[in-house]
Amino acid sequence: MQVTTHSRRLLRWQNLAFVLLLLVVTGLLGWLSTRYVYQADWTASGRNSLSAASIELLGRLQGGVAVTAYARETPPLVRKHVTELIDRYRRYKPDIALAFVNPDLEPQKVRELNITTDGELVIVYEGRSEQLRDVTENGLTNALQRLARGGARRLAFLTGHGERSSVAGQSFDVSAWVRQLEAKGFKTGELNLAAGAGVPADVTALVIASPQVDLLPGEAAPILDFVKRGGNLLWLTDPDHGVHGLEPLARALGVRFERGVVVDPNVSQVGQMLFGTDDPRVALVANYPAHEITRNFELNTLFPLAGGLRADADGAWRAAPLLQTLSNTWLESGAVSGKITYDEDADQPGPVTIGLAFSRPLPADGGAADAAAKDGAGAQEGGTPEDGKTQRAVVVADGDFLSNGFLGLGGNLQLALNIANWLSSDDVLIDIPARTAPDLSLQLSGAGTAVIGFGFLLVLPAALFGCGLFIWLRRRRR
Repeated sequence: MQVTTHSRRLLRWQNLAFVLLLLVVTGLLGWLSTRYVYQADWTASGRNSLSAASIELLGRLQGGVAVTAYARETPPLVRKHVTELIDRYRRYKPDIALAFVNPDLEPQKVRELNITTDGELVIVYEGRSEQLRDVTENGLTNALQRLARGGARRLAFLTGHGERSSVAGQSFDVSAWVRQLEAKGFKTGELNLAAGAGVPADVTALVIASPQVDLLPGEAAPILDFVKRGGNLLWLTDPDHGVHGLEPLARALGVRFERGVVVDPNVSQVGQMLFGTDDPRVALVANYPAHEITRNFELNTLFPLAGGLRADADGAWRAAPLLQTLSNTWLESGAVSGKITYDEDADQPGPVTIGLAFSRPLPADGGAADAAAKDGAGAQEGGTPEDGKTQRAVVVADGDFLSNGFLGLGGNLQLALNIANWLSSDDVLIDIPARTAPDLSLQLSGAGTAVIGFGFLLVLPAALFGCGLFIWLRRRRR
């Protein structure tokens, strides 16, 4: 081809047109990228994508979700992790709003919400909120599921016998806990059996919070009938005050109340410095038996004036210890005033069980056929477990730990919320295992490491230099 001035000019125009078209196409692609998004997860285990269970849950959520992350600006890894996790959910539900708050700049808000970890989330959906420390897909999906369930959880607080009120604001009452429950989607209300026709069918769990006087003769029967139908129960008692007409309920559950008050020398030694009290009648629980309520629970809890519990081995319910004091505590049988010392002959040595969790299969007929409701022992045969569902009850020989005066101590609030979630079966949630890459590390022998090092440091650079030198020499010969 003969090179002329015309051909050179034509070639320049062609090059210019090519550059202009390339710029136009690049600009169009950039504009299209702002309008349309395509993402692909090429990881071996799909660890950067949501599971099918999470995607299905997001499709059922109506309305926006607000997520506030309490995370410091430095180091940025916590905020980056939260952002990446929320972005996975935004691919399927764009109306998830994410905001960051530096906890160091909002100390009052942090105290009000009991924020304890860097990166903790507060999730709000349809006026209900949930705090999340497990910032993983499993934790976030289950938190959204609990918020979505909303009105399906209703707690009824027994009243009329001097119980701790769910609405009054005295130190003895439990209204602070109730406000936290309502913020997390629970429906609550008081129930006076003397003025009604029993426990309503839509009650998830009945709360008996430390009655001070005996129930009327006809009031125990509706409670036993509620338990017989499969209703869940939270029963709080105070030591040495008796069960106030609920002996049939105690026999039905198979629980015995020990005499005496727990004395804890651990609190009297270091309590004023750590917990704000040195009263030995305040029991410290630092270790927890394995149970769904205390799974991954590592906070200390305090129980003022707690008593002891014991479960019958042959009861109709499956009993599991939930709360136990330390081994150097004891159950004081004498007066709990002045100088308190352990009496080997009269006092019961620790650890003392102050909380029990009861469960049993829920029969298909919707009720637990309980002969114990009549004669205090055993259970009728008949009825098979329905879809693996269980009936649940929690008995704690201390009501003060839930009261307004002590709810803010240690992990009392979180424990109380865990108990409510377990009684409403919110522990039976989506189990999404963590997904990791199958091969995150490369194991090489010494010889293999030497070969790779020698190849990358010497052989490959020499080969590239040799190719360049060969091409340069060849062009010079032309």
